[in-house]
Amino acid sequence: MASRSRLRNWLEYLAARALLAALGRLPRGLAETVARLAMGLLDLAVPRLRRTALRNLELALPELDPAERRRIVGGVFRSLARLAVVFARFPRLDRKNISEWIRYDGFEHFERALARGRGVLFAAAHLGNWELSAFAHGLLTGPMDIVVRPLDNPLLDGLVERYRSLSGNRIIPKREAARAVLKALRANRAVGILIDQNAAPEEGVFVDFFGLKACASAAFARLAARSGATVIPGFALWSETERRYLLRFYPPVEMTGDVQHDTQQLHRVLESVIRQYPDQWLWIHRRWKTRPPGEKPLY
Repeated sequence: MASRSRLRNWLEYLAARALLAALGRLPRGLAETVARLAMGLLDLAVPRLRRTALRNLELALPELDPAERRRIVGGVFRSLARLAVVFARFPRLDRKNISEWIRYDGFEHFERALARGRGVLFAAAHLGNWELSAFAHGLLTGPMDIVVRPLDNPLLDGLVERYRSLSGNRIIPKREAARAVLKALRANRAVGILIDQNAAPEEGVFVDFFGLKACASAAFARLAARSGATVIPGFALWSETERRYLLRFYPPVEMTGDVQHDTQQLHRVLESVIRQYPDQWLWIHRRWKTRPPGEKPLY
């Protein structure tokens, strides 16, 4: 990876601080408008994001017409705007006001899992508001551990980590995750891991995802097998009727110890949820970048 200049890091950091400060203080309606404008500027400034999203939709949902694909991509940027508004308000959220932004749905799955005493692995994704899901759970139920990949900009990474930790959650850097995750699960804690990103061939297995081969990290299934933890898919999904998110916990996914089979099962559940909320998934990521040997690139 090319080295980043200090000037670039500081400019990005100051811009992010200014945006978070504005979104955190403005009335909700105005903050949402400002966030949508900011995401619109991002869309214009980095056109490859929209190109990637449209290509992904062409590959994954070929039955859709171009107008519908464009509508979904527009929804992705609106979803990111909602995420930004809530993230900016993390310093002001507590148990008394968090219900204005999110409520549980399917909490009984978590309660039963915790009662087993083997820890809970949340199979999360860049779907809905993944930042709020962990933050809200930390406030409403108890601190959890979240596995994250540090941002390339260390100044931004420190800022984001401080916000993520405000509800008591513990951050586990991805590069040193295995030992820390297993320790947390042995203590019967909950751990959230994002499972929807493209993986390098040496790190993953190929699964069927929207009718295409996708390379998915095998680490989650291996951690589940080693720990015996209950695996629960969980996502904070936006409800337009309620004007808040639903932190929805789905029924546990039975793990067999077969990494290929278990990873496929998780992605089958993830695909079904994305199909219900297509404009809330991060289509701007090159999800199908890694190809099986001999296949041509898709991007």
